Amino acid sequence: MKVIDLINKSSKTLFSFELLPPLRGHNINSIYRTIDPLMEFNPSFINVTYHQEEVVYKKRENGLLEKKTIRKRPGTVAISAAIKYKYPSVEVVPHIICGGFTKEETEYALIDFHYLGIDNILALRGDAPKNQRTFTPEKNGHAYASSLVSQITDMNRGKYLDDELLNTFSTNFCVGVAGYPEKHIESPNLAYDMKYMKEKIEAGAEYIITQMFFDNRKYFDFVDACRKEGITVPIIPGLKPICTLKEINVLPQIFNIDIPDDLVKEVMKCKTNEEVFKAGIEWSIKQSRELISFGVPVLHYFSVGISENIAQIAKAVF
Repeated sequence: MKVIDLINKSSKTLFSFELLPPLRGHNINSIYRTIDPLMEFNPSFINVTYHQEEVVYKKRENGLLEKKTIRKRPGTVAISAAIKYKYPSVEVVPHIICGGFTKEETEYALIDFHYLGIDNILALRGDAPKNQRTFTPEKNGHAYASSLVSQITDMNRGKYLDDELLNTFSTNFCVGVAGYPEKHIESPNLAYDMKYMKEKIEAGAEYIITQMFFDNRKYFDFVDACRKEGITVPIIPGLKPICTLKEINVLPQIFNIDIPDDLVKEVMKCKTNEEVFKAGIEWSIKQSRELISFGVPVLHYFSVGISENIAQIAKAVF
């Protein structure tokens, strides 16, 4: 079932979460160990992230640079298929990103997802690799998420990159996109960021999942801004519990977000990461309860390979 249909048919807030594929060398059981403790809370859908290969450039003896892959993750297509057929009651939402992929490679992946009976996609531009300061699209790739959404929408209409391609078919993807309550790190301001948000919806996106935030007021203001721009699709809040002391400093740098003073004070009182872990759960429970009372369609949690804290939060609020 499509995510938008799950939302429209439910009279209460749904539960969902996101998975980070393990590094190559691990097997699918590491994914199942994350999912299994959360199944008792009846997740409506599970997101599976997509990542570019991590590369470095090594200098050859002739002075030229050689591109070398140093880290890979298992394919999102394979992981999505494994989850779909082990947990048939849960919808799978694989991520598709612009970075590192041509339009042709994106089309191949979408054909695979359609073949597997996966009807939901989260379309993202993706971040710049760690060794690059700015995002650079692949040659013949997408520079913006709105363009990626348009390609998926075209396939839903039976339009492929090659107009002469034989045995084509219309796909039936429900497309979600990302939203940034505190603006995308590369946007000069929120108003400018909203322009791109609207373009993604106009291209065919049916719902929004936000970047993590720790102050619910940021989410409420973002929803208000979207509605004023005529964006009427469901807006799903994305939440991540603080797990370690260093995240107080690292998360704002990576995601361009603010950590509220009250949360910083609670975390700074902690003497160990175990205490931080508990404080993060307590804060996320308070966030979740307030968001449910606001009437959010779904609470979506970023697990980052850890499910113990998500399970405790879900037990308290669902």
